[in-house]
Amino acid sequence: MKDVSKKDFKITQFDARTISWWRTRRTKIDLDPPYQRRGRLWSDTDKAYLIDSILNGYDVPKLYMADFTWGDSSLNKKKLPYAIIDGKQRLEAIFDFFDGKITLNDDFIYLENPAFPLAGLSYQDMQRNYPEVAEEFDNYNLLVMSVSAQEERPINELFVRLNRSKALTGAEVRNAMSGPGPKVIRHISHHNFFRDNVLFTGKRGQDLNAAAKVLMFEHYEKLIETKKRNLDAFVKKMDKKKSARLELSGRRVLDILGNMSEIFLPKDRLLASAGVFPVYFWLVRNTSEPYFHRVREFLVQFEKARKENRLLISANPNDVKIDRELVGYDGFNRSTNDQQSHEGRYAILKKRFGQLRNYHAAP
Repeated sequence: MKDVSKKDFKITQFDARTISWWRTRRTKIDLDPPYQRRGRLWSDTDKAYLIDSILNGYDVPKLYMADFTWGDSSLNKKKLPYAIIDGKQRLEAIFDFFDGKITLNDDFIYLENPAFPLAGLSYQDMQRNYPEVAEEFDNYNLLVMSVSAQEERPINELFVRLNRSKALTGAEVRNAMSGPGPKVIRHISHHNFFRDNVLFTGKRGQDLNAAAKVLMFEHYEKLIETKKRNLDAFVKKMDKKKSARLELSGRRVLDILGNMSEIFLPKDRLLASAGVFPVYFWLVRNTSEPYFHRVREFLVQFEKARKENRLLISANPNDVKIDRELVGYDGFNRSTNDQQSHEGRYAILKKRFGQLRNYHAAP
């Protein structure tokens, strides 16, 4: 990590602030700064358990907030006084309870007075029927640390350090790395294709991971291994000197995703697995525009043939009708990040799609 003076990076504790105080300033908090993991990861039960802890006086881990109230900062992209560094899920749980989006769990017991039947109640229910309990919630003091920094690097480092024991995914760690790589990957992941067409979830950074893989393919102009160590090394290697070429690669990826948006359906069942996406991307990349309209139907028939082939194998492993090339594809599909897997699956798809195109082109 680059040396950062204490003057440029400082962590102090905010003056005591109640939950109600932070609630009234929620619109002044950037809940989605670049380094943050995606929100809405907690279930309603998890959120309600946090509210349980607050109402029953248990300790809640401290939050870390970038503090921009001291003046202008190039880091303050949204021009808000605060940006969450660590504690996003806790803030979302608190705000959701205030908004009536979650209720207390059915097994909740209010330790100060177990006779109060609070289980299953919303915040609004508490205000009406047990205003003293609602007031206690309002007045709970959150321990929030103020983080002042002149550059993004120490904030990214702080985020990774705070979450090191929380099983961050590789995509989440890469998203907090320095250099141009994370920015380009984020830009790709925001393409409408990931919102509208893919069926695999974007939680825990699957869309970031998928974006990083195809960016690496495009940057090196070939299919290569996409395991965590390869993606990490790729992002770390992309310094400012290589930013121009990386951004050009990113623009080409966006163009291809635009084509894929036209080829695939909204929430397409063909895109239920993140493991097949990079190979489909490479197929579209290397297909000329006049044949785009044939790609999806080809993949539908290909997947149908794979399913029928597996049924044949299940019924009789020695059946002469078994397609050994499809057996090979299934084998490649078991290790979706290996270079051999990418190359093997793409070679089979390319061959079969080429045969289909030649068949339709025949007189």
